[in-house]
Amino acid sequence: MEEKMIRVAITQGDTNGIGYEVIFKTFADPGMLELCTPIIYGSPKIAAYHRKALNLETNFSIINHAEEARNGRVNLLTCFDKEVKVELGQPAQEAGEAAFIALDKAMTDYRKGLFDVLVTAPINKATIQNREFHFPGHTEYIEASVGDGQKALMILMNESLRVALVTTHLPIKDVSKAITKEAIIEKATIFHRSLKRDFRISNPRIAILALNPHAGDNGLLGSEEQQVIIPAIAELEKQGIQAFGPYPADGFFGSNSYHHFDGVLAMYHDQGLAPFKTIALESGVNFTAGLPIVRTSPDHGTAYDIAGQGIADENSFRQAVFTAIDVYRNRQYYDEPLQNPLPKLFHEKRDDSEKVRFAIPKAKDTSES
Repeated sequence: MEEKMIRVAITQGDTNGIGYEVIFKTFADPGMLELCTPIIYGSPKIAAYHRKALNLETNFSIINHAEEARNGRVNLLTCFDKEVKVELGQPAQEAGEAAFIALDKAMTDYRKGLFDVLVTAPINKATIQNREFHFPGHTEYIEASVGDGQKALMILMNESLRVALVTTHLPIKDVSKAITKEAIIEKATIFHRSLKRDFRISNPRIAILALNPHAGDNGLLGSEEQQVIIPAIAELEKQGIQAFGPYPADGFFGSNSYHHFDGVLAMYHDQGLAPFKTIALESGVNFTAGLPIVRTSPDHGTAYDIAGQGIADENSFRQAVFTAIDVYRNRQYYDEPLQNPLPKLFHEKRDDSEKVRFAIPKAKDTSES
């Protein structure tokens, strides 16, 4: 059976960054249009400005509604007509507003079922702030918009490493009090479920990192390991989740121990992302697990320092598209047997040359007429 073409919504991100550059470079390869149908949420005028400034040849078709998107072409959905000044490499409120309008429109269309997966180009977390967007980043906003009460988990990943975070966009001074037994169990459980459903790993092994240097040195350098992290790991094991640790982060990554695990749960943002970005180079992807929507993004930011120079590497964005497609299909394969929990009505048993058929008896109707 031929698989349907997956509709990939792409938000333009900050219009003064490298978003359009990596999008257009990704879809300059005609083979990408054989894998998916892209729908860019943005502005045709801004897109054309970027394309001309960067001397890119990727063509796009302008549409006004997601329903108009067609296979075999790059569809650009007009989210607004107002003039927005493009100042490549410069943070600006106009650019942040343009990023929000595109993201908000994508969320509305997702609730209508008009696309399958979402890939977000980078935003500036400061300039996008407004009365409706008062979040530390994409992840928290998307959770609030379409999470249906489910909790998001940030996973940074490439082919050899998956790093999830207990806390995300928190000041360092607030991290310790946010590391609770309950938080670790919640995030590890979401991580475990995602590894099984989104990545089709039947029995995932998760490494849990320590919070303090040397895993606290038995309380000498901190008590969180003894009082919080180790009890959380014990509880996860009781629930049938293979969790190990806590491991000191420096030695864990320095010795390449992550190769022995399917995922790594870090306590805070830089503990997990600094080594990940060193290891992943340009192939990293940010995946938002735990939500009904499949959302990915490249693992880099707006890159103002190189915006407009034509030297941005699109590989991370391309991998984000690939990952979104893979996760979407993995979820379908994983969920399909669960949609009808009843076994097949008939199965065969061969006894020598005789075939005996067994049928599940129909339940007796006890309802009154």
